[in-house]
Amino acid sequence: MDTKYQFSQHESRLYTFWEKKGVFRATLSGKEPFCIVFPPPNANADLHLGHAMYVFEDIMIRYKKLAGKEAFWVAGADHAGIETQYVFEKHLKKQGKSRYDYPREELFTMIWDFVMQNRETMENQLRKLGFALDWEKKKFTMDPDIVTIVYKTFKHMFDKGLVYRANRLVNYCTSCGTSFSDLEVVAKDIQGKLYHIAFPLVDGGTITVATTRPETFFGDVAIMVHPKDKRYTQYVGKKAHIPLTDREIPIIADAYVDMKFGTGAVKVTPNHDFNDFEIAKKHKLQYNSIIGFDGKMQNTHVVDGLRVKKAREVVLQKLEEKGLLVKVEDHDMTVRTCYRCGTVLEPLPKKQWFVSIKPLASKAIALVETGKIKIHPSRFKKQLISILDNFIDWNISRQIVWGIRIPAYRCVNKSHKGNENWFASVEKPNKCAICGTCAFEQDEDTFDTWFSSSQWPFATLQTISDTENDYFSAFYPTTVMETGYDILRAWVARMIMVGYFETETIPFQHVYLHGMVRDAKGQKMSKSKGNVINPLDIIEQFGADALRGALVFGTKEGGDVVLSQDKIRAMRNFANKIWNIGRFIQMNDDKRAPMQHPKQTQDILADLQDEFTALEKQYHRDHKAYRVGKPFDMLYEFIWHRFADYYIETLKEEMRVGNAETCSAMRRVYLGCLKMLHPYLPFVTEAVWQEYHGKETSILQERFMC
Repeated sequence: MDTKYQFSQHESRLYTFWEKKGVFRATLSGKEPFCIVFPPPNANADLHLGHAMYVFEDIMIRYKKLAGKEAFWVAGADHAGIETQYVFEKHLKKQGKSRYDYPREELFTMIWDFVMQNRETMENQLRKLGFALDWEKKKFTMDPDIVTIVYKTFKHMFDKGLVYRANRLVNYCTSCGTSFSDLEVVAKDIQGKLYHIAFPLVDGGTITVATTRPETFFGDVAIMVHPKDKRYTQYVGKKAHIPLTDREIPIIADAYVDMKFGTGAVKVTPNHDFNDFEIAKKHKLQYNSIIGFDGKMQNTHVVDGLRVKKAREVVLQKLEEKGLLVKVEDHDMTVRTCYRCGTVLEPLPKKQWFVSIKPLASKAIALVETGKIKIHPSRFKKQLISILDNFIDWNISRQIVWGIRIPAYRCVNKSHKGNENWFASVEKPNKCAICGTCAFEQDEDTFDTWFSSSQWPFATLQTISDTENDYFSAFYPTTVMETGYDILRAWVARMIMVGYFETETIPFQHVYLHGMVRDAKGQKMSKSKGNVINPLDIIEQFGADALRGALVFGTKEGGDVVLSQDKIRAMRNFANKIWNIGRFIQMNDDKRAPMQHPKQTQDILADLQDEFTALEKQYHRDHKAYRVGKPFDMLYEFIWHRFADYYIETLKEEMRVGNAETCSAMRRVYLGCLKMLHPYLPFVTEAVWQEYHGKETSILQERFMC
């Protein structure tokens, strides 16, 4: 063996060897199945440290392979609708172009080609992490057979009345040009302004209203006060003019009003405020939208065509000129922003498709409560149930080109309410299913990416299967869904609901949640803070094993990971220690010969065996209980501080003279440790294993004695 472990000489070679050897390949062997469906990364984006946290899945897969199970890690990539289109639009902008310069079909094809060019880069980065994915069966969320599965699920929900079309306020990004569900909204605390505006009363006088958005009063349908607010009792039932216009609106009373907020009188703008939307329905009031989907003002006859920010400036100036701007004060508030581009979202009315959640969530809750789906760590069980219990109906319509187009068709010859003039079809229909003629048109919208992702466990296995190889029956329900706790609501909850609805069984038996990666100060990594660490840079400098070890070592189950250069360097040193121990044992093992053991040595070797046996038993107990990180901590402590610092130091003279029994015992324990370490540090353990057994051997072909 070389005097020093050079990870750069081994990692790429070993991964290529594993792939050629087929050690990651799952077969229908009849052995006990163990299946994880890899959370598909964006096909168009480089990996970040969040993806490196899927090392926990790799640990589970490699452990189960060594335990003799048929372990199947399903590889895949996500089309990541809005994220990918957003990246592509920035690409177009550099060329002086925009998405509006191309017809839908051409733009879709351009994005497809763009993604396919970059997908291989992402997959090779996963290889650098050492992930034991079955690449021969990889899937993409927009593979034609996956799309068919998604269409079938939508039609099934449509036929069961679980999807419906409704005109509701949605969180709309006027920059990205699409709506978002409540889960994709980023709440941002800011210091805004509270504007006190005098609304002229029709019969004389004024009533002062407090608002954070003066530019939207053109869309007001009422001024609202609390029925018990004595300041305004005499105003209820009267009418007021909207400032700068002649339009009249009523003054109404509703207990929704907080008498302590502002002046106690508020404006009701139903098409641009979620709460006002419900209030207006209750009082049967409506008016046209005064902000368009392009982010410009409309239907105001005062500031039409202006962007919201500019319109606010103009409105405030005009109010001041007319003496209607009573007061302006600082006001702490929260605004909803786009999670992609940071634009403040506009609540806008739009007809969209929604999933009726309650029937799905109630069944999902029962699966979690009864333990049919087990949550690890268990502290997240209560959180998941709460998420499901409070889940609102899901907006699945997106106004973008890049995605799976919704297979809903509208009959243009009929005019019905709700879904009655719409039908769903998996195949492109030849005629309208409602009127029987060809007069129909497909919805322009695409599915929310989470809708297709919610079907990922069963969609992948169903489309990998064929008449001769039924992977779905062999591996579904999958064994573990491992992902970050931050998408428990966005993804895990939805997979349970949709998966159980479509397959009538659980999508996975266990949910294992890992935490977020934080910097050395415990801060969340972000570009704005300048503390983002590129996992590929770490691998280049320290090796993949060092990164993997640093993410796992000392990490509480489901807890956040504090990552520092010191920790990564310590794991690199541990990999070197493993190599050096192996080299020392091999050098002395080559010259071993039978010789008499002193009693003290026999006692030490007996202690070594007892300690190793206890370690091995605890190692397997922890893995079976999904305490995935704990065994690595134990191995680190044993190998460095017990095996190396104590046993080797105590017995090194006997090893140097080649005492056969001592050398054999040390080699046996060391190789046993290598097998247990392999799921965590696959490269250095495989490199040492091959030094002992030959370049064509793999530790993954060995089996635990458990």
